[in-house]
Amino acid sequence: MLRPGQMVMVCAIALLTIGVVMVSSAKMGVQPLEPGADPVAASQASGVTPKSIILSRSTAYMCVAVLAMFGASWMPVRRLAGRASASMADPKRRTIALLAGTAALVVVLSSVYWPVIGREVNGSARWVNLRMPGLESFQPSELAKWGLIPLVAWYAGVCALDADNRLRKFFFGLVPALVAIGAVAGFVVLEDLGTGFLMGVVACLVLLAAGARLWHFLMFVPVAGAGLVFAIIESPYRLRRITSFLDPFADPQGDGYHMIQSMTTVSGAGPFGRGLGHGLQKFGYLPEDTTDFLFAIICEELGLAGATLVIMLYAVLLWTMIGIVRRTESPVLKLVALGVTATVGLQACINLVVVTGLGPTKGIALPMISSGGTGWILTAMMLGVVVAIDRPAAHAEEHADDADATKADDLDDPDLADGEIGETYEPAEIVVPRRVKPRVRITPIPAAYE
Repeated sequence: MLRPGQMVMVCAIALLTIGVVMVSSAKMGVQPLEPGADPVAASQASGVTPKSIILSRSTAYMCVAVLAMFGASWMPVRRLAGRASASMADPKRRTIALLAGTAALVVVLSSVYWPVIGREVNGSARWVNLRMPGLESFQPSELAKWGLIPLVAWYAGVCALDADNRLRKFFFGLVPALVAIGAVAGFVVLEDLGTGFLMGVVACLVLLAAGARLWHFLMFVPVAGAGLVFAIIESPYRLRRITSFLDPFADPQGDGYHMIQSMTTVSGAGPFGRGLGHGLQKFGYLPEDTTDFLFAIICEELGLAGATLVIMLYAVLLWTMIGIVRRTESPVLKLVALGVTATVGLQACINLVVVTGLGPTKGIALPMISSGGTGWILTAMMLGVVVAIDRPAAHAEEHADDADATKADDLDDPDLADGEIGETYEPAEIVVPRRVKPRVRITPIPAAYE
């Protein structure tokens, strides 16, 4: 029987494997045949083979992601959480550390605007080129997304350990956390509305789980709603995405093209699809077929069976992680595990809603499946942290099971049942010594001293 942490690893490796295979299939292209060339040899050179999959960059990213997950699973998370909580018992130091971590994340996010390393793709500045092999397209928003979770979880968990749960106080508990969330998520919204929205929702969920008052959050709903509306209106392409979602066929060759092609790809699958590598929409029809809309290719080539397999893997992964969250006793670690679970689950749901045409087009990748080295590695590493959180609990359960098994073996022992050794288990008679009355001579006080 697999432990919860082991089940998390199995599901993660299965999703990464599907991602490697499907990304390789979606990258297939049609190239013109040169005069005099052998058609069979040309098809083998441009097609997908086991060798091409093994030697692909996606496989290298998968290997690094798996290594990161295994490495993170052995982190001494309880020791780190204990030291962090003990060193930040003072509320002032705690707030200063929170703001310092927020400033560090904002600096990382601002690197997309730095000269030389900043990289703009499709009119959006979301990537940096670190001029190193494998790091030509690094996404700082992914680092900020996964860095904000432990930062907010640590602050909320330490506040929850206070006698009066300082997080329930508005100005001296909740406001610093909201400032940190607003600064990081707001900076991300400048270039990526979907990721910024995801980060804000998950971070607020962590604060609510730590004991923050709901009516405090309701006070900020109008402000958040106004900011969301402003972010949509300020960028015309975001507004066009909403109008194309309401009626994609109003402009089928323009704004509605992407959604129409995605729905066509998903609907043309059948029970078992066209077969791995035999999809048609990836040949120049469906945009972003290897990244945000890879699930549509899975539906087309693997059919309803492949789509169900992917959804079931996510369901098992999330259910297992929810169980880990419920068993964890440390407030900080519980909130970290909750944040990772909510991020993976909400991100997967948003991607599936967009790809199937149930929501406006957004650049949200499917976790551990859509092509992206930064996303794969950081997501797998955070899943490894959840495994590390579960590891002490799993050892405690094993010791409890061993103790129960030993006790059951003793009860089933025939020697004990026949009474040959049973006398050794009889409690010895306890003799309580009787109290000795103290002998004290009382001398009367002479009248002269009275």
